[in-house]
Amino acid sequence: MISLERVSKSFDGGDTRAVDDISLEVPGNSLTVLLGESGCGKTTTLKMINRLIEPDSGTIRVGGADVTGRNPQELRRNIGYVFQGIGLFPHLTIAANVSLVPELLGWSPGDIRTRSAEVLELVGLPPADFGPRYPAELSGGQQQRVGVARALAAKPDVLLMDEPFGALDPLTRAQLQGELVRLKDLLDLTVVMVTHDMTEALVLADQIAVMRDGRLLATGTPAELMRNPSHAYVTELLATPKRQADAIERIAGSP
Repeated sequence: MISLERVSKSFDGGDTRAVDDISLEVPGNSLTVLLGESGCGKTTTLKMINRLIEPDSGTIRVGGADVTGRNPQELRRNIGYVFQGIGLFPHLTIAANVSLVPELLGWSPGDIRTRSAEVLELVGLPPADFGPRYPAELSGGQQQRVGVARALAAKPDVLLMDEPFGALDPLTRAQLQGELVRLKDLLDLTVVMVTHDMTEALVLADQIAVMRDGRLLATGTPAELMRNPSHAYVTELLATPKRQADAIERIAGSP
């Protein structure tokens, strides 16, 4: 569904590369996590998929079509995007926030109302209750659900997510992680998600792509990476959730 072939990006005229010669295949109807520490190029890679950032070299294809051959605005309207800051318009109701992209695409008012109600139901926010509210009236977790609903409103095949759950409390985060997997399966979505949280990647991903200093170090399923890390940095990343699990076991087993 999504293919990156030898993609690179520099922001300083080539002195350093934020993304350095990355090639990656993202299967359709899967959840691929771009994993790595801050500054490793994850978000830059994500934003090049929908042309929020233009690559310096290489080819990116979505659904077999080179993204550079498509109008950027049209491309983005057909790729859902969810980010940590959410970015809801505070002066618009929840229903109006969710309806923005279908309105830009010229949908009829009736279709927009129907779809807004559908996606709010999908993310667990009954439209009769939440549609008339404003963002300030919602909790952080509810606002993030609205962000997901807005990204799904135009029925995209692809959903890009940039640290979508990083600012949430652990219980809300776990809830929304489960909701994401459910929606991916229900809607046959192809999801690419950025995170620096190894545990989140292991729990959610069908495929993990580990990045460091702009380069792609390893790609595989969670089980494959745990069995055969193939790089010292991947081993180091995997050690963190293992240490946490061991610490919890020691606490649970103590008198």
